[in-house]
Amino acid sequence: MFKRALVSTSDKTGLIELLKPLVKAGCKIVSTGGTSKYLRDNSIPVTEVSEVTGFPEMMDGRVRTLHPKIHMGLLARSHVVEDMKLLKEYDVEPFDLVVVNLYPFEQAYKKSVRGPELIEQIDIGGPSLLRAAAKSFERITVVCDPTDYKLVHEMTTQNQNSLETRKELAAKVYRHCSYYDGWVSQALSQKSWEEQDTLNLGLRKKSNLRYGENAHQKAVWYESSHEDSLSLTRAHQLQGKELSYNNILDLEAAIGTVCEYSEPTAVIIKHLTPCGVACASQIETAYTRAFDADSVSAFGGIVALNRKITAPLAEKLAGPFLECVIAPGIDSDGLSKLNQKKNLRVLTLENLDKEYFFDQRAFEVKSLRGGALIQSLDRSESWNSQWKIVGPVPSKNIQDDLVFAQKVVRHVKSNAIVVVKDMQTLGICGGQTNRVDSVKWALERAKGKGKDLVLGSDAFFPFRDSIDLAAKGGVRWVIQPGGSLRDAEVETAAQEYGLGMVITGVRHFKH
Repeated sequence: MFKRALVSTSDKTGLIELLKPLVKAGCKIVSTGGTSKYLRDNSIPVTEVSEVTGFPEMMDGRVRTLHPKIHMGLLARSHVVEDMKLLKEYDVEPFDLVVVNLYPFEQAYKKSVRGPELIEQIDIGGPSLLRAAAKSFERITVVCDPTDYKLVHEMTTQNQNSLETRKELAAKVYRHCSYYDGWVSQALSQKSWEEQDTLNLGLRKKSNLRYGENAHQKAVWYESSHEDSLSLTRAHQLQGKELSYNNILDLEAAIGTVCEYSEPTAVIIKHLTPCGVACASQIETAYTRAFDADSVSAFGGIVALNRKITAPLAEKLAGPFLECVIAPGIDSDGLSKLNQKKNLRVLTLENLDKEYFFDQRAFEVKSLRGGALIQSLDRSESWNSQWKIVGPVPSKNIQDDLVFAQKVVRHVKSNAIVVVKDMQTLGICGGQTNRVDSVKWALERAKGKGKDLVLGSDAFFPFRDSIDLAAKGGVRWVIQPGGSLRDAEVETAAQEYGLGMVITGVRHFKH
């Protein structure tokens, strides 16, 4: 079927198996330096590009295929008489198959190759060949991905080289080149994402999912070229069913919450919202306290831990029904105990126990119809040194609880309220359309669990009614950003009840 192929690859996977049947059927192969040697070493006859162009490879291989005798063979239109005349006039043979993959720039960058050595991994000739061949998809089959070699083999053996297939392969080329260029742009640019007038998200498919939020919705999991040490794409699933769309979202929320803390911490997530968070000197204790914080909501939850799972901890995890557990590691005895719950998804993520250094380049994307909104992550910190304190100076234990509450509250949907004591959440409520309802329900969940509680709010209190409720519910300290027109009224209410109040000046809305 194919008469003449242009082949230039950095990844030689499956190449011999692809070309041998084609050569046997009469296809002539034209190739570049490293690839042509590889083909000859595997008994495949090949014509060097330099024999076609009449020019040797130059500038350490930077210039070899950028020549009219190559690109005329790619760009000539079979339906344009003048193009065909030019091919004959200049003795140029057309190509009908192009097999090219690009210099491994992404891999080099991930291996910390930098400077001139990285620049040499920017492919110029390869994208030019691919783009030219893809533009001529009406007569050229172009392949940029070794996983498509099987398709080319089927096309050849069944003699079914359809226009639709060539067009789809061409479209893949442009996606591939765009992704490749995105990596190069990311590596070279000194501008942060918000300064750029265009943004390439650099997404590559990780896997198809069974369905989306509901069974009738389609879903695909993509991984970003923007690396993050806590990316869920780096996790290893040790057991359990395939991750669902909702599992992935909840795991992402769990990771984002647990990485706030350096001390042993357990987080239980339900529907993208923390329902139990606790810190302790031992991870086993932290999990027990997180579960006890709201054992009803924890049913079917997602657990994130920032310490290795031991056998005693696995014993606790194996009790209730949980969807997923993720931790930085698990010992063999612990895994053996969790193996008894075959449907429990157990994952490890290597850096989950390390202090998380926020990458200022990181951002989150919210899709819109016809566009997207992009913002930096909410990692703004306003701790003790920046507080405005209304009332007595809080003790060290209270300060710890105030910081703990503020870290949790920014992971709860607005209007967000958390009630805590001794580094344990006792009541969490968010997603309400008014703040006073959130206060009411958070206090209801904390009812009977302790006194002298700390209450955290993601935004200011517009009226004093929330403070009235808090005081009656056993709260003795409140942390909130302030900024209301009635701040003075709210602070006065706190003083009337003998409540201490911390004003941070930093809001933590989560829509």
